[in-house]
Amino acid sequence: MLTKKGKYGLKALIHLAHMPAGQLAFVNDIATGNNIPKKFLDAILGELRNAGFVQSRKGKDGGYRLARPADEIKVGHVVRVLDGPLAPIPCASRTQYQRCEDCNEATCQVRHLMLEVRQAIAEVLDQRSLAEMRDIGLDDLARDIDDRPLAVKVQA
Repeated sequence: MLTKKGKYGLKALIHLAHMPAGQLAFVNDIATGNNIPKKFLDAILGELRNAGFVQSRKGKDGGYRLARPADEIKVGHVVRVLDGPLAPIPCASRTQYQRCEDCNEATCQVRHLMLEVRQAIAEVLDQRSLAEMRDIGLDDLARDIDDRPLAVKVQA
């Protein structure tokens, strides 16, 4: 499950992905625009900076910007940095595998299904870039506008 930390981190990155290349965004603007507690966002942006997703500048003209183009940042990588493994249970994790004490892994149906779940999640998140995620809502809006009738007749 995506935590608030992961959700807020993705929202902050999407906010930055909407900015013109190289332009800095103030933490307060990101927090206010996305309904994220500023103190929590400060910590999240620090982790994103340490992982190489964002760059920061201190001072009066400081702020944050993406460290590389949004189409080069995979959503799965961000989620793993902020929330850890994608697997719903430890014995299905590829990066932080832990053997279960209460089952036989070879015959455990729960583990086998959770391996499928983990794989499905990874296939979606590792295929999508931040740019694609940023544009999801825009594509839906454009499609809705294109599907609307040009004029609606009103009968009296």
